Order: sequence, then C-alpha cells, then structure tokens
Amino acid sequence: MSEWENAAVGTQTNDTAGGSTGTRSLLDRLLPPRKRYLGLKRKTFLWILLAISLCLLALIIGLSPGLGACGVTSTEDDFIVSLSHILFDAAGSSTDAGGNSNENPLCGRMLRATRYNEEASAQRSVDLRVVDRCTGCEVDDLDTSLKAFERLAPSASGRVDVSWAWLQPAQTGS
Repeated sequence: MSEWENAAVGTQTNDTAGGSTGTRSLLDRLLPPRKRYLGLKRKTFLWILLAISLCLLALIIGLSPGLGACGVTSTEDDFIVSLSHILFDAAGSSTDAGGNSNENPLCGRMLRATRYNEEASAQRSVDLRVVDRCTGCEVDDLDTSLKAFERLAPSASGRVDVSWAWLQPAQTGS
C-alpha cells in the first residue's frame, strides 16, 4: 500500500463531487437549516424566494417582441405596450375567460406614455400600440418594448413612474 493510502485509511471527508460542500456550508452559515424564516422551513423559504426572484427577473426583462395576446407579431423596432391583465380582461375577450384575446377591444389601441426625463431635463413621451396583456402588472402598469422604454428613461432605470392616457381612435370614413 502506498504511503498516502495509509494516511487516508479510517478518515472521513466532507468532500463531494463538484465542490458543493463549500457552497452548502456557506448556505448553512447564512441561513441555518433548523431555523424558520418568516414562519417557513428553510427549504420552503428558499423555493419561494427563488419564485419571487424569477418573477422579478421577468418584470425587469420587459415586453419582448413576438406574438402577443392580440395576435400581432411585433419586432424590436416597434413601439408596443402590454397592459395589465386586469384592465385587458375587463375590456372584453380574453383567453382566461374562454374567449379569443385577439378580439379584445383594446388590441391595436394607441396610448401616450409621458415622463420627465432627468438626464434630458425635459418631458418625454412615446405613443404605443397595445399588442399584449401583462399578467404580472398592476392595473395602471405598462410593460413596454425596450426601444419605447429608452425614449422615456435609460434602460438601467428599471421600473419608472409614467403617466399615460388613451389617444383618440382613428376616425373611419363615412
């Protein structure tokens, strides 16, 4: 038997494949496993924390181009907006109510979002077309495309306060 094998006989080690012992001991030091967090076991608390983090990440990422609830395919160059599911569903058809969200009367409507931009020291506004519904938004929240957002504030700003109002629908020929 080799010299190094003799030294290892009868000793125990906490090493695991992938080096997760260091991570686990750090987690155990920061959040001891037998304590309760907000009245929850550590594992439950961490799962809830992960879910909240993923939801926040989804909000930060914002509205991405593609096919929205209105059935309109948009690109990254479009000035588009997603309305709160509360407002969207109250207006008419939605898939959650067993209807066709493409027929929602808010689809295609235009609104103007306005905000004072501190960096530009000026009021900024952008006209947006409704193409989607936002399930994570409060009733007055808007979720805009990145290009539209950057007209109002730097993208690093995250969530910002804006005021918004509907624009008059286009007049049809008589």
